[in-house]
Amino acid sequence: MTVTEPAGLRERKKQRTREAISNAAIDLFFEHGFDQVSIAQIAEAAEVSRRTLFSYFPTKESLVVHRFADHETESARVVRGRPDGQTPLQALRQHFLDGLGRRDPITGLNDGPEVLALYRMIFATSGLRARMLEFNQTAAQALAEALVETAGVRAAQARAAAAAIVAVLSTLAQDNHAAVAAGKSADEVHAQARSEAEEAFALLADGFGGLGAR
Repeated sequence: MTVTEPAGLRERKKQRTREAISNAAIDLFFEHGFDQVSIAQIAEAAEVSRRTLFSYFPTKESLVVHRFADHETESARVVRGRPDGQTPLQALRQHFLDGLGRRDPITGLNDGPEVLALYRMIFATSGLRARMLEFNQTAAQALAEALVETAGVRAAQARAAAAAIVAVLSTLAQDNHAAVAAGKSADEVHAQARSEAEEAFALLADGFGGLGAR
């Protein structure tokens, strides 16, 4: 008789395997450098086959960007889930400010050693920088679709607004990371980061603040 595992258990096992592979890869990258570590070394450290590794992570870069995967369509989710009476830009502004307060790594305002090392590796590696550009393009596409579908924004306007918003969020995160990487604590940088975010969203509001107003 064949015993079939419940779907929930299978998914938990897959998630554990995915995390184990990613963790093994990140440890090796931190120790030896991204470009110096091979797929074979990662598979050996994670105790999986190369085929299994590629079934979870199609590229070497995805082993790193996986850490940010939940954020790739985050702005789109924020826009789709905003309360009545709130414009998309107001929702995104509040979400980013809340993220600063939580020290969410995606805002760059996090001084945890692993987060700092991860950002440092991304900025120092051309392949990872290229993958993060793809990440931003996907984020902008998802956000544009959310603006069209939930806010009645014309497609061309939505693409322009989404591209600008994602670019601003990325720039703010990079600036915040640069400040903490220079030696300041996240707590010390928070007030400046919040002020710069407010200024950036004010500039966006001049051009896109009325989009999706109800």
